[in-house]
Amino acid sequence: MPILRRIALILAPWALVVLAWYAIAYSGLINPALVPTPGQVAARFWQLLFHARLPADIWMSTQRVFLGVLLGIVFAVPVGFVLGWYRTVRGFVDPLINFFRALPPIALIPLVIVYFGVGELAKIVILFYASFFSGVIVMYEGIAQINPIYVRVARTLGASDGEIFRKVIVPLTVPHMLTALRVSLGVAWATLVASELIAAQQGLGALIQNASSFFRLDIIYVGIICIGFIALAMDLLLRAAARRLLAWQERIA
Repeated sequence: MPILRRIALILAPWALVVLAWYAIAYSGLINPALVPTPGQVAARFWQLLFHARLPADIWMSTQRVFLGVLLGIVFAVPVGFVLGWYRTVRGFVDPLINFFRALPPIALIPLVIVYFGVGELAKIVILFYASFFSGVIVMYEGIAQINPIYVRVARTLGASDGEIFRKVIVPLTVPHMLTALRVSLGVAWATLVASELIAAQQGLGALIQNASSFFRLDIIYVGIICIGFIALAMDLLLRAAARRLLAWQERIA
């Protein structure tokens, strides 16, 4: 019974969204040509999945996001650690970090094309940019809020600086690393369409752009929904990994 209740709670919001979608499509308030029904979108998804390039687009976009986020987090974690741990460095660099974080990646596309061309590298650079700055912010804000009493207790018990780093600081920063990864992943998927504005021939962003040129709204919906569900699936996997890795951490729920 608890399992059925959990399944119902998971499915209920999606059922409400689909019902609201049908209600809007058939209400007559909006031109039906502008709002394809869920059934029409599902039929188009099925067609693209088995008779067109959708699997290749999904694979290409997922690769780009994975590489961009991986590179972004690899650099964001040590930078965020330094900024969070050393207040003087943070005070010096923080304005620059927030300045670049506030710049929308789409505004940088002309410069990226000039410096990196129109190949895969340019798309990865855009995703790296978005992932890096969001990851840095999460990391250093989390580390800066670590209670210093843990370090004082470890020193009182005779721990060396190396032991404090390995056995106190690193475990306490793991939750922030995972949060930074989740935030960066979400930002990267949100930036995907912008990155694929750079002469992309494959990818969900390219699929959406090509469909918009021919006013194929059902294909646009398919691309948007695919991006949302892939991002959701990745986030759920990260949350499951976080629960396993952070089983020692007390949580409210």
